Parts: sequence; structure tokens; C-alpha cells
Amino acid sequence: MVRGRSFYLLVMLFGVSLLVGCSDKEANTFTLVGELPPGFAYSAGVWYVPDPERKCEVTDWRRTMPSLNRKWRQDYNPVAVIEIRKIIKGCHMILSRIKMEIHAAYGDKFHQVSYDNASIGVLLDVPEEARRVMTSEREDTFYGECQWLFRTAGKTRVIWKLLDCKKDNERGEKGRGKPFALYALDQLPGLTVRMNVRLAEKERPSMGDTWVEFANGWKRCLGEGMDDVRGFCRGNYSDFSEFIMPDMRRCTIYPGCEE
Repeated sequence: MVRGRSFYLLVMLFGVSLLVGCSDKEANTFTLVGELPPGFAYSAGVWYVPDPERKCEVTDWRRTMPSLNRKWRQDYNPVAVIEIRKIIKGCHMILSRIKMEIHAAYGDKFHQVSYDNASIGVLLDVPEEARRVMTSEREDTFYGECQWLFRTAGKTRVIWKLLDCKKDNERGEKGRGKPFALYALDQLPGLTVRMNVRLAEKERPSMGDTWVEFANGWKRCLGEGMDDVRGFCRGNYSDFSEFIMPDMRRCTIYPGCEE
């Protein structure tokens, strides 16, 4: 009987220790989830600063900042568990910001890729009136929208595409700028933060007065000829040039190629 009670107590103590361990981990971490369009990925650098309430004499701690999805093309995970407080080289640090890059490819070649920025800011203390209103106690989502911008490059006028991402005002984000969310440090423990980014349906030229839009797509202004790399329209909306798609097709209208 005594042995049975001892075994029962050991099981109870083990269970309590597991609960305490999970609770401690949750109290010092939050989860970041990238909800991006198909074929998109994010990479990130996680930045910490010395805890102002603790003494720190380390001067080269910036070299040891952790990163996420650095090799996103080979090994990508949209979910990351991030520590809020961390000891780096013996110095007590607190999370300061997460600097992210949103990546997407527009072709099969290695160089046919573009990115834009997004970020999360963290402050030790945020006035109550400035605190982010979260989706729920356990989760929050901040919204962005990315759009492809297109242009031509070189005398052969090859299509290059640039990714342009911004706050999604239509889904409740305030202000201008890149996708961004600001949190107080004490809002993060146990929280799941979702970066939800959608892709705009339409693409647009990256430079003004270089393309003309028609019902079936965009035509590239000729400018002063194929040697005119910039090729501004300058009021000439009847002379157009061919261009080369990322897949090397020679086309006259974008994005449909043939009229």
C-alpha cells in the first residue's frame, strides 16, 4: 500500500513539473505564423536589446541575433516560436523587433525573385491608448497586401517584376507603410501572431508614363526606339514595342503576350 501511494505521488509530481515547464515556456514565448499567398515565403531577423532593468556589459551582442527561414527556398517553415526574453553572452535581453522580408518568385530562373519588407515592433511599455487592439486574448492578426509591379530592362526590354507590399487598409490596418504591428512586451506571452498577406489581383507598371493600358492589357511605349532604355511615352500613345517575358516569349501586350 505504501509503495502504491509513493508511485502515485511520483506520478503527480512528474505531471506538475511538466505543467510548470510548459507554463514557463509559454510565458516566455509567442508564436509567429506567416499566412502568405501560394509560392510566397518570409525570412526574418529577430532583434533583442539589453533589458534596461538588468546590468549588461556585453558590447558585441548584435552579432548573435537569431534568424528565421534564412534558406527559405530549400527549407521553409511558416510557423516560428520566438523567445521574448533571452540570455545572450550572459546578458539579459528583451525582444525589440522582428525584421521580415516577404519573398516571391515570378519565374524559374534563380534571379527571378523579389521581396519587400514587413516588421513587428516591441516596446517595454506602450500607453494604454496606443496599445494594439488584438483579435482575441490568445491571437492577433495584422494584415498586408502585396502587388506585383512590372517594368522592362535593357535594350531587349526583358520583363522584370518587383514586389510591393503595404499595410492592408481595407482590412482594418491604419496608416501607410509596409505591413507592421506594434506590441507591448507584456502582450506577447502565449500569443499567436498571424501575418496575413494577400496578393492584389492586378499588376501595375513600376514607372509612370512607360506603358499604356488597354482593355486586353498593357502595351509598352516605344519611346525614342529600342535603344531608349527608359522609353517614356511622352505623349506618343500609338507607337509601341515588343518585349520579352520572364519565360523568354516575345510579346506585344502584358500580361497576355499576344493581342
